[in-house]
Amino acid sequence: MLKVAVPNKGSLSAAASDMLREAGYAQRNDPRELVLQDEANDVEFFFLRPRDIAVYVGSGQLDVGVTGRDLLLDSGAPAEEILPLGFARSTFRYAARPGTATGPQDFAGKRVATSYAGLVAKHLADLGVTAEVIRLDGAVETSVRLGVADAIADVVETGTTLRQAGLEVLGEPILRSEAVLARRTGSAPDPAVDQLVRRIQGVIIARQYVLMDYDVRAELVQQAVAITPGLESPTVSPLHDRGWVAVRAMVKRHETNRVMDELWELGARGILVTGIHACRL
Repeated sequence: MLKVAVPNKGSLSAAASDMLREAGYAQRNDPRELVLQDEANDVEFFFLRPRDIAVYVGSGQLDVGVTGRDLLLDSGAPAEEILPLGFARSTFRYAARPGTATGPQDFAGKRVATSYAGLVAKHLADLGVTAEVIRLDGAVETSVRLGVADAIADVVETGTTLRQAGLEVLGEPILRSEAVLARRTGSAPDPAVDQLVRRIQGVIIARQYVLMDYDVRAELVQQAVAITPGLESPTVSPLHDRGWVAVRAMVKRHETNRVMDELWELGARGILVTGIHACRL
């Protein structure tokens, strides 16, 4: 039975369970449930703290797990990313009081506070910077004001919280993170893991695309399919009314209305858009 780790709480939890549910797997209804067996798919789900998942997967006790790229790298566990999942995106950056530094190269001999000590220590070492890395569990941005640190490394979205704490972002991002599927480094190929990956990939693609159907004059079909080329090639079928064809193609969801406008201006009619629940490509 395939053993899969799923975040039990936090920003990763609901989105991970939703994706697995869309991929055809059973998921818990009670947030207090720690283990769930999906006998129909021969999978056992373990609901764990997101920060611990890479450790369990790296130890080989669990086959794969959903966690954040930042948490995976910070853990130092022998686990590797096998599939980015496209949600829980974040940017990890340094910050300090204005005028005290221009980038991490100025942290030599100073103190850097973070909730991701392993990740930051490795990044600074890779840059050849020797600094003291102080691990905090939360509220990292207050550490400079309280005199615990000279700079911080933390997740940055708009930067508003940092500015309120009297800090400014420095240098390039340390890491761009998102939810990922991870497994033990060097694991042998496993058909069950491959099937899980295909199912999840199907959900990811389905979320990004829609099916678009429309009718267009035969003499305009080349111009129409240039607007909707699909993933490989659109389906073109003759209609009962000679001179017209029906076209079906996959279109990126965020481009739907622009594409519909262009098709209408070309002369296409009966333009319909249908959501995709899942797919295999």
